[in-house]
Amino acid sequence: MTNAYPLSENAAERVKAASGKPLAEITPDALQASELSFADLQISAETLRAQARIARQAGYAQLAGNLSRAAELTAVPNDELLRMYEALRPGRSTYAEMIALATRLEQVYGAVETGRLAREAAEVYLQRGLLKADDRQQMTDDR
Repeated sequence: MTNAYPLSENAAERVKAASGKPLAEITPDALQASELSFADLQISAETLRAQARIARQAGYAQLAGNLSRAAELTAVPNDELLRMYEALRPGRSTYAEMIALATRLEQVYGAVETGRLAREAAEVYLQRGLLKADDRQQMTDDR
């Protein structure tokens, strides 16, 4: 893929949806004719990784990291992704549950960067008292 942003203008022939359908085939007419599936409207991991490379080369490391994690998360089913999102909200999970979530991301979905971020969140939640209420005192006592 090209290193020029936006990809839809500079590499449209190589941009594909999560379904593999080329960008050129994702049109309002195709939508109106019911020729598109949900996966046709989802961004592919490949496109997200290409955008991450462009952001990194332009000096936007934080944006590049976000796009790389988004690419990893395309492998996670939407229902599970929503459960994970809920589990990562302050006060919703114990430390052990957050570490288990990070491990699942890494081992089941190969989402290493996202798993690392979940582990960092567990540590910060522990330090700031943001874990599930019944877990905070136990973890503080154990350390």
